[in-house]
Amino acid sequence: MVNFHRPLSFRSGKRSPVFGNPQTASKVAGTITQTPMKYTGTTIYGKYYGIYQYDSKTFSIPFGYYEAFQFLGSFISGQDAILFKWAEFSVQASGHTLSTTQVLNEVLRSPVTERDILESKALYRQILKTDGKVRCVWSGDIISRYDIDHIIPFTIWKNNDLWNLLPARTDLNNQKRDKIPSPVLIDNQTELILHYWDLLHQHKQQRFRKELQTALLGYHTTDNWQQPAITQLKHSCDYLITTRGFEAWNGR
Repeated sequence: MVNFHRPLSFRSGKRSPVFGNPQTASKVAGTITQTPMKYTGTTIYGKYYGIYQYDSKTFSIPFGYYEAFQFLGSFISGQDAILFKWAEFSVQASGHTLSTTQVLNEVLRSPVTERDILESKALYRQILKTDGKVRCVWSGDIISRYDIDHIIPFTIWKNNDLWNLLPARTDLNNQKRDKIPSPVLIDNQTELILHYWDLLHQHKQQRFRKELQTALLGYHTTDNWQQPAITQLKHSCDYLITTRGFEAWNGR
């Protein structure tokens, strides 16, 4: 086991050279320890903190993981990373008319703008008007006022496809925020999810099927798309929770 130690407290009141003030440092530490460190590895070990054993102001990882990070770290976030290498290639291919910074800024730019989000939400509200009553996708309650919630949060997966937008109670949407719906919750709410997907399929069939196939179905092109799409949605959410370390949400 390899142990790392770096104090995050600032009892003297001095400002951190990285985070600025002690409050910011404390929030960063709390977010790291309560989300990715807690959930990463739960599939392998069947418990929280399966890979990163957390203790106040210290954390440890198995020696094998430490060695792997040593060898592969530069490919994940260093100068050998795929994005950085692609930027270098693009600069050379342009005859050095582009800079590495320009290419990286373009590659990292969000593919979906705020305007795209508003347009999709307006379209969804118009469709729901023709359906009459609206039920919260996460609770089943009939609601007159509702938010349009991203099943997989937009901050995590820059996806504004119609299938990823569902009506939800405002309070539940605020509870969920950047959490990932658990596969169990998706199982429980499958009937409502498919109800809204069918509505979208009726009103915007070409766009809906194209987006669904790109994001969830892949090469699955049969007319019976509902269950394969739900299954892949559960797989995607499970991956984000157990592998990527995002917090699961089980509804109310």
